[in-house]
Amino acid sequence: MSGFGKPRIPVMPYVPNRREAPARVLEVPSGWKGIENILSDLIERFHISTGACLEFGVEFGFSTVALSSYFDHVVGVDTFQGDRHTINHRNIYEETLNRLSGYDNIQLVRSDYRTFIQNGQGSFGLIHVDIEHTFADTFACGLWSAGHSQCTIFHDTESFSQVRQAVVEIARVTGKKFFNFKESNGLGIVV
Repeated sequence: MSGFGKPRIPVMPYVPNRREAPARVLEVPSGWKGIENILSDLIERFHISTGACLEFGVEFGFSTVALSSYFDHVVGVDTFQGDRHTINHRNIYEETLNRLSGYDNIQLVRSDYRTFIQNGQGSFGLIHVDIEHTFADTFACGLWSAGHSQCTIFHDTESFSQVRQAVVEIARVTGKKFFNFKESNGLGIVV
């Protein structure tokens, strides 16, 4: 009954006009594979500023490197210790830092999203949210992100119903549109 009386938020399919591999691709395991090929289409379609990008959830760096092909500066925020939805729970900060050290436009920040958003300022063309896949975490991080970016993208809208529901609520609260790319475990786009 909690949804009773709330306006329905349409989830519009995101069908890319073109797919193009980014200039930089990192060969590491990732559930994000395939999404990197729609980034240029996404940026062009929604007229996203390419000065700065923020990413919550770096893990091994696949999406971070792909994003660095399109943005002048990418800030990647992660605890680098996994969460209850990941297989890997060991500390991978040094490993990821070393792997991404050759990319001058990537800055890694070892932090929980909560701490970062308390202190984080500024605005970004795009913010990517791929953190612990709960409603509460996705909603809190995503709502802040939607207020600090032109476009916020959320990974795993097809594989975690709580992520999808959080994105619906963020679109409702902000009055923004919700597009969904179904491939690669789903990518919610709030713009």
